[in-house]
Amino acid sequence: MCRMPNGESAPLDTLYHAARERGVQFVEEFTPHSGEVQAGEVTLRYTEWGNPEAPSLLLLHGFAQTAHAWDLVALGLADRFHIISLDQRGHGDSDWSPSGDYSPEAQQRDLDAVADHLGGGPVIPIGLSMGGRNAYSFASRRPESVRALVVVDTGPRTMRSGRSRIRNFVTMPDVLDSFEEFVERVHAYVPHRSMEQIRLSLLNNIRQTEDGKWTWKYDRLLRDPGYRRPAIDEEKAWSMWSSIKCPTLIVRGSESDVLDAESVREMVDRLRGTTSVDVPEAGHLVPGDNPAGFVSMVRPWLEALDAPRNDS
Repeated sequence: MCRMPNGESAPLDTLYHAARERGVQFVEEFTPHSGEVQAGEVTLRYTEWGNPEAPSLLLLHGFAQTAHAWDLVALGLADRFHIISLDQRGHGDSDWSPSGDYSPEAQQRDLDAVADHLGGGPVIPIGLSMGGRNAYSFASRRPESVRALVVVDTGPRTMRSGRSRIRNFVTMPDVLDSFEEFVERVHAYVPHRSMEQIRLSLLNNIRQTEDGKWTWKYDRLLRDPGYRRPAIDEEKAWSMWSSIKCPTLIVRGSESDVLDAESVREMVDRLRGTTSVDVPEAGHLVPGDNPAGFVSMVRPWLEALDAPRNDS
């Protein structure tokens, strides 16, 4: 549940209003539920939406985000799908790694635990940025556990300019005097978003300290200017990408400075059966920049997976 700056729970009406303001269509005011799964040294929390009997989507946020980065998208999909939106290790309400292990291998072990927790049946991972890398890595490792795959604004090769912009943002001073100072900082980073939407997202991504100041929820190690996030070698990443066996959709923000059109074309060329779309009026953080546009492009593709084929 969202938390207001005063520590009280934010009403879900705030979320529903934000969705309507951004043009996200939803047929019911769904109430999400919280769950958790033990994954080795950490307890992972997740937010669950929709009917557990429906096809399962596993939503994986980007670096420095939380499961709630997907809330507006989840509202637009929950009538048709069972949605598990995961706080990945060190983020949101999931545990920080006591050993400081945020390697791709540790994150894959986490996804193994989540998949087993969900019963081992095929899921559809939808991952943004770091979550997208984790999603396609998981699909390459456990093809029997993946029905289809959606990768959002990332790939085996990304642009240095976008990576540098993100790094500069997350390594800024991370303790501020007030909630509204964080709102202003994020608004400067994503100026096209409304202040209301930013406040809503920050309810789940920052916390108040004992001295009354505010800071990020995610592990302080990850925002240390000297920390270097473990990465996958580009050649290995391409090998993993090319080995994926399921239907795959690449979603790019039309204004992205992280994934360029040339890289998308190469991804499509290297993986047969891949489809790509650009979401207009969106940068790298596609689901938050244009949630309605994201849903309008992804939902038909997901629904078509179960459509009968006409091979005649």
